[in-house]
Amino acid sequence: MEKAASIREIFAKNLRKHRRKCGFSQEKLAEKVDISTQYLAMIEIARKFPASEVLERLAKAMNINVYELFLIDHTPKEELELVRRDIIGEINKTFREVVEQALISVSK
Repeated sequence: MEKAASIREIFAKNLRKHRRKCGFSQEKLAEKVDISTQYLAMIEIARKFPASEVLERLAKAMNINVYELFLIDHTPKEELELVRRDIIGEINKTFREVVEQALISVSK
């Protein structure tokens, strides 16, 4: 079974993805955010985690919301499993409601 990614790993992956999407080198993003290139590199390999002020500056420099740096990408198979669980949950909820209404009607 695969080990779940830590918040640092998720953040690091998303930071790299967004930095590259913006066309920034590590050096350019570090300059825009006023941190060292070495520190940014350590963040991108999940060895360091930035303070909230740095998080905000990183997001602003890449023109994204801070929360986007913490989103988890799911594989298509994982997405289908999440949808399946939601559907089953809705079916169970509806079934319980119908049975409850039927029992109320019968008891009257």
